[in-house]
Amino acid sequence: MDAAAAGVTPTITPVDEIVENFALLDDWDDRYRYLIELGRTLPPLPEAARIDTNKVQGCASQVWLATSIAPNGAAGPVLNFQGDSDAHIVRGLIAVLFALFSGKAARDILTSDAIALFEKLGLREHLTPQRSNGFRSMVERIRRDANAALQAAG
Repeated sequence: MDAAAAGVTPTITPVDEIVENFALLDDWDDRYRYLIELGRTLPPLPEAARIDTNKVQGCASQVWLATSIAPNGAAGPVLNFQGDSDAHIVRGLIAVLFALFSGKAARDILTSDAIALFEKLGLREHLTPQRSNGFRSMVERIRRDANAALQAAG
């Protein structure tokens, strides 16, 4: 039984733990399975959030990212994300991005290097160019949302 069915709120796996787990897995089949498992930890995306404005352009799969922004006083706005995809590997990539970005201040999002994380995990060499481009499109979307939140708070 998965966490949601058990009535347990799934939590985002910390990015440091993801990096450690990737390092422990020698075989890429195991890393793909782990990526898919990470995707399964994402809370379900409400149907109401599956709208065109939340769709990420530039992804071969269907990807939705919904952003919520909370003002955080002097620290600036904090962004939280919900997302989903029709592809298991992409759901895993979304989970990796949420580990890096969700619950973070907009300024921190803009200074975080998701592409460096992508390369550190070895994803660049082991994903198709389409998936790599989709990953970049998701990162660009998250950065645009962070920038917009800063501008609105500004």
